[in-house]
Amino acid sequence: MLGIIGLPIPDETLMTFSGYLIFKGQLHPVPTIASAFLGSISGITVSYLLGRTGGHPLVLRYGHWVHISQEKIDRVHEWLEHRGRWGLFVGYFIPGVRHMTALVAGTSQMRYSVFATFAYSGGLVWSTSFITAGFFLGKEWVEVSTAIQQWRLIAIGIIGCILLAYYLLRRETSRKN
Repeated sequence: MLGIIGLPIPDETLMTFSGYLIFKGQLHPVPTIASAFLGSISGITVSYLLGRTGGHPLVLRYGHWVHISQEKIDRVHEWLEHRGRWGLFVGYFIPGVRHMTALVAGTSQMRYSVFATFAYSGGLVWSTSFITAGFFLGKEWVEVSTAIQQWRLIAIGIIGCILLAYYLLRRETSRKN
């Protein structure tokens, strides 16, 4: 739960290790998957509620400092309602993104039923995937987990650079117009 809210807890590693413990016979699969799923949906619900109750007023009050206007909020809301809801599902698999998707959904006042449908199903697939991976990796989970962590940091760095370049390019283009 706390990892989904945004604390630096290695969620994937914990779930993969849980799958390994299932492999070793020290945990039972059903309660392990249920615990991971309930933790993930609890965390994402807290993030959604934080965005829903406090995010919108904060963005309205301080958004102009980071160039966020009501028009941009409305565009994000429209995007989330039509296409972006899948971001709640897929966002679990992208570190950093999973922490923000629920906040953005709550801030943009996405309906709870839409949020829950996509976020909770994403949480189930996400938690089950990593626990299952740990089970099937068996003894090799430590080596694979270390390799994934290294490549994940590289991927986050590359994605961050791309997003920064995109932002700077858009900002420069808007200045010229």
